[in-house]
Amino acid sequence: SPPGLLLLTSFLLHVKEDRASPTRLVCDNRLIQKYIVEAKDMETRVGQCQALPVLSCPAVLPLVDFTFQQWKSKLNETKRREILCDLALLVGAVAGAQGQVSEECGARQLSQLYRHANSFFLLLQTFSWEAGHWEPSCSPHSMEQTHITSIFLTYRQLVQGKLRFFFKDLAKVLCK
Repeated sequence: SPPGLLLLTSFLLHVKEDRASPTRLVCDNRLIQKYIVEAKDMETRVGQCQALPVLSCPAVLPLVDFTFQQWKSKLNETKRREILCDLALLVGAVAGAQGQVSEECGARQLSQLYRHANSFFLLLQTFSWEAGHWEPSCSPHSMEQTHITSIFLTYRQLVQGKLRFFFKDLAKVLCK
């Protein structure tokens, strides 16, 4: 899975020795912009697939919208945990949708989305500011959707919104 592997590799090659930190991903704004463009491209490509089925078992997607003022008031660790919850739900939704889509174009796009979302999920688990590790006991606000395109829209919004602003906040700390 080259795109997901590339994301994880680029992260791991640039971690600090003391605590893992996504230095290059955070400090080089071009990387997050690249992932935003890729998210938009995946969303466009899945929209061009023919005969995408309506999901018989709805995908449970995180509600990823937020207010900037609310976001600014949170600690970075809180933001990280919130994004991990969103990504966990999103990865699960993609996996569930994959089992319902046999059409080649849609299946290929879902596979790529799974790799990208799961890479971010794994990446964000590798660093923490508090003792202890992330526990999958969160319950993000969610909605059910039966359209595959909604999964891609949610991923794009997550990357364009919370992830981008989270990396921007981390850059203030890590990129001096």
